[in-house]
Formats: sequence, C-alpha cells, structure tokens
Amino acid sequence: MSGRRSVFRPCIDLHGGQVKQIVGGTLSDNPDELKTNFVSQKPPVEFARLYRDRQLEGGHVIKLGPGNDEAAKEVLAAWPGGLQIGGGVTDKNAAAWIDAGASKVIVTSYLFPDFKFSLQRLQSISSAVGKDRLVVDGDKWFVAMNKWQDLTEMEVCQESLDLLSHYCSEFLVHAADVEGLCQGIDEALVTKLGEWCRIPTTYAGGAKDISDLDLVNRLSNGGVDLTYGSSLDIFGGSLVKFDELIKLSGSA
Repeated sequence: MSGRRSVFRPCIDLHGGQVKQIVGGTLSDNPDELKTNFVSQKPPVEFARLYRDRQLEGGHVIKLGPGNDEAAKEVLAAWPGGLQIGGGVTDKNAAAWIDAGASKVIVTSYLFPDFKFSLQRLQSISSAVGKDRLVVDGDKWFVAMNKWQDLTEMEVCQESLDLLSHYCSEFLVHAADVEGLCQGIDEALVTKLGEWCRIPTTYAGGAKDISDLDLVNRLSNGGVDLTYGSSLDIFGGSLVKFDELIKLSGSA
C-alpha cells in the first residue's frame, strides 16, 4: 500500500429509517440504552447525493437494525455503484443488494453463527457476489457482531486478516468502544491495521480533528482510510468541516 495516502471515506448510518450518529457501545435491542449524538432531519437520500456530487467513493451505508431497507434502497438508487451496504447481509440477500445499486456488500454477523467463525459461510457469500464485491466488517481486536454488542472468538490479527482476504476485497474496522465519542482514534489499532492489512481498509471510530486524517496516514503508511462521524458538521458536529476535509483528502 506504500505510495498512496489515506483518504476520507464517507458513511451513512441508518437507524429507524433516519440518518443518525450513535455511540457505538450503546446500540442494542433496548431503546432505553441507546445514546444518540445526532438525528438528521434530512432524508437519507440527501447524504447520498452529497457524496455523489463530490465524487466521494468507497463510502459505507450501515443498516442498524430493522426498518431501514426502504431508506437504504433509496440511498443506493441515488448513486448506483457509489456506496457499499451493510447490516443484515447474508448469502441469500447479498446479490439483491448489489442489484439495488451497492458497489459492495459488507458482512459481519452472518459469518459468526453462535459467535463462532464459519469459513463455510464466508465462502458461500463470497461465491454469491464475488470476492471483489465483498467487504468484511470487524471491531478492534475481536470481531464484533449484532450491532457491535457481541464479541466473537475471532481475534483481529495478521493470521485472521490474511484468511479473510482470500474471500473479500476490503476490510471495514469499527472501533466500537470509541465510536461516537469524538475522543480520538485508536492509534495502536490503526498502526496494526497498517502493518497487517494487504487489501484496502477503512477505520471508523473516534475521529475528532481534521488532522486525524494525516495521523492515520502516518500511522498506517497510507494503508488505512478514515471515516468521520459525530465530529463532522454534516452530522451536527462542530469539530470538523466537511468541505475542508474533502479538500485535505484530495477528493474535492
């Protein structure tokens, strides 16, 4: 990955059909535990159009729980081939999401029945859409599933990433314990991802300053891209301006 620079990758987190920024560790089936930093009054499709108009490719749309399929389909239709989709993706519905306009599908929970990694399931979904259309999503040092609530047995390390990379074309890594807190990135994790990952990788969690993009670039030697969430002005934040970020990223 040497010779390239880390860039900004946009996101759209859908919860109840709305764009929200949620503190990752509070996302569960109990609504009383949910902590939300931002709920957009704009329809989700407007964010897809914004990213399309700025040609910000490689962004991810994550469906957090039920009630998001209609909004997700509208988002993908607004920019066919421009966004990835995750949340409830299996070998049975992955191809349909590609047909709906997703550039790639993102999978986590399906790979871990009873919290145990299933190589057979990974092979099945990879066969369903093709390696080039598959992204595997994980959390920090252990892969997390079910809206980041349940840790699985798979440690994120050189060996596990090498195995996964035989069947997918990209990694998305959520540091759920810092997600939505705007307290800074997990520098140790980003450094290790830069060492371990041999395919495109995006890190999400804790970015709070425009300089974090340069920090991720330095720590990962340009091998890891960065997603900004709650700190970004388009998500109600006051720490990072969207227009300045995409200029720095070279995506303007």
